[in-house]
Amino acid sequence: MIVLINRLQQVNIEEKIKDAPNGWYEIGVFIGSMLPFVLLVLAAYAIYRYNKNKLNKE
Repeated sequence: MIVLINRLQQVNIEEKIKDAPNGWYEIGVFIGSMLPFVLLVLAAYAIYRYNKNKLNKE
């Protein structure tokens, strides 16, 4: 089941860029592909900082 969902979510970025209407589309594809990673890093840092401050107060 998970493999099926993973296959459906895979995006071919080269194909999207090749079919792009203009150069701005490439920037949007790049930002869209990096955004989940950046959000994950920010969430991890927020959890780290929260736990670090909580530990220091005890």
